[in-house]
Amino acid sequence: MGFAIAQPVLRAIENAAKTVGLSRRAIKLVLSFLGGSAVAAALATAAAAIDYPVRTVKVIVPFPAGGTADTMPRVVFDFLSRKWGQSVVIENRAGAGGNVGAEAAFHAEPDGYTLFSSPAPPFVINQNLYRRLGYDPAAFVPISVMGIVPTGLVVSPRKVPAATLADFIAYARANPGKISSATQGNGTTSHLTSAMFQMMAKVEFLHVPYRGTAPALQGLLAGDCDIMFDNLGVSLPLVRGGQLRLLGVATERRMAALPDVPAIAEVLPGFSSAAWFAVAAPPKTPHDIANKISADIAEAIRSPEVRKRFEDLSAEPVGNDPDAMARFMREETVRWGAVIKAADVRLE
Repeated sequence: MGFAIAQPVLRAIENAAKTVGLSRRAIKLVLSFLGGSAVAAALATAAAAIDYPVRTVKVIVPFPAGGTADTMPRVVFDFLSRKWGQSVVIENRAGAGGNVGAEAAFHAEPDGYTLFSSPAPPFVINQNLYRRLGYDPAAFVPISVMGIVPTGLVVSPRKVPAATLADFIAYARANPGKISSATQGNGTTSHLTSAMFQMMAKVEFLHVPYRGTAPALQGLLAGDCDIMFDNLGVSLPLVRGGQLRLLGVATERRMAALPDVPAIAEVLPGFSSAAWFAVAAPPKTPHDIANKISADIAEAIRSPEVRKRFEDLSAEPVGNDPDAMARFMREETVRWGAVIKAADVRLE
């Protein structure tokens, strides 16, 4: 029993067949035997993944340029652009704690040519803070966590007299509500880390939300704010330049690269926070394409070139597969949900 095969589908099938050594006639016979359309669609999808990408890829980043949320995907996708022989365009769509960019990516065509690169908030935090979202975080197709960057407590040397973490906590307790804490925005990792610190240290800060890391650091450097819990990828060069003071890192133990800087957990046992940056695709994006992109991201992250750039960002490279990313997201949703509830975080 024969049937007609659309030429675009047939070409895609032929491309897939080349990888397994099947002839065009053999593919036709297989399709005829199995009923055709479903098999043709599956093979066409597989072929599309093999050929991917054949045109420009757009990556939506839901925060402004200048922070690690913007820098890390640029590093990774610059490598992939050269590997793929196709342009990759980074589009910054900031607003509402990452929700503006997340919604745009969520409703994009699920063909692999619009991707979403973001830190934690749109993936695992905002559903616990906002009454209604224009997207379903759990419906994104996971691709890969690119890297993890430790969080540090940085302060303005001009405005905060404390030189140690213990001194800072004592100073904060003596001045409740007078220390201003710059954050990347409502519901961001820096906001929740600040809230967790206040809860555990029994202190009170004035929350000053900005629209991203770069504006928040500009406010801190200008003296408009006193402190910030920031990922070290951006703030560490400012610490080394003497513009900011690093009082502690939010890792379980001291970092090998910063042996003289205490872990905040030394004073507040159990305190831990890190920023991570992941790539996902709109719902219903074919898993073959997601797996292909994930494997290519892992290759990029293994390269000496990208690893060096990650070191400059104080980032631990990850490059995991979609299943591992999905498990990580579920764990992080539970973790940050518990922090939001315990610290009674509310959006202004």
